[in-house]
Amino acid sequence: MAVALGGALLAWLPRLMAAEETGALVRSVPAVRGSEPELAVAYGEAMAASGAPIALSVAQEGEVVAQLVTPGEQVRRGTALLQFRLTAAATSAYRQAESALALARTTERHIAALLAQRLATRDQMAQAQKASADAAAALQALTREGAGQPVQALDAPVDGVVEAFPAAVGDRVAAGTALVTLTPSASLVVTVGIEPRLRTRVRAGQAVRLERLDVAAAGAGPEGVVARVDGTINPKTRLVDVDVAVPEGSVIAGEAFRAEIDLGPVAGWVVPHEAVLDDARGNYLFQIKNGHAVRVDVRELLSAGERDVVAGGLVAGRPVVTSGASQLADGAPVRAAS
Repeated sequence: MAVALGGALLAWLPRLMAAEETGALVRSVPAVRGSEPELAVAYGEAMAASGAPIALSVAQEGEVVAQLVTPGEQVRRGTALLQFRLTAAATSAYRQAESALALARTTERHIAALLAQRLATRDQMAQAQKASADAAAALQALTREGAGQPVQALDAPVDGVVEAFPAAVGDRVAAGTALVTLTPSASLVVTVGIEPRLRTRVRAGQAVRLERLDVAAAGAGPEGVVARVDGTINPKTRLVDVDVAVPEGSVIAGEAFRAEIDLGPVAGWVVPHEAVLDDARGNYLFQIKNGHAVRVDVRELLSAGERDVVAGGLVAGRPVVTSGASQLADGAPVRAAS
């Protein structure tokens, strides 16, 4: 009897080994819980923040004599941008103010001398002092406005980029007319467009990773943070504009960027992207139990490149099939690749 039983086992052994060898060859990884950052991808370019460009002018009527820089040029604070010549009327007004002050002070001295001889009243002295003070104030105001310099240079008040010259050389302009527009370097931001559905999820302070897209300077860009989320849809792009603040001097106006905005972590089962399959029933994956594939239906929470975050009835400790998963059926025998 024993001999017969042993013979039967020996006869079945090759079949069992063959069945084992015919199991699907797969690779697997442990099932682990964790989280991955959710990233919103957007595209845009470096530009001045809303309201950032400043217009420079002269508080006197005059003529543009020369432009000393060109539009698009990067300039430092104190750089002369253009030369401006005051009109004869503006210069004459300054000379008249000088004469008025000199006359007022002469009158004040004369009244003081008369007062000392009891030939003038204290009221007359007060009026003379007020006239001197008013004339001095008028002259100081004209001096602050540059009326004392017939030909003067208009300097950059901050580091920045020259945007345009609204007034051309030879133009005669009124007092206060914009002569140069300048974008301060500190005001440059990277403005990108996000899908409207993400507007409520993108908030000021979120971290942003930037990548330069221009061929001549492609590669990693500066780290930034969300500074502002627009409340309306851009009519040209049909996206919502988001301003990303970057370190001063780290970008050039007009540079193109790809932005990844960190919306925060998504927690669940972290599995390789290739492990997650789908059919008419939805997303699923396979775990290995006692050498067989076990289907586990899952809900995809996040697809983050090579890794997905899913929710479902996975069993901790059971391997998750990665390579070869698409060839399996529920309950199919599997073999682990060496």
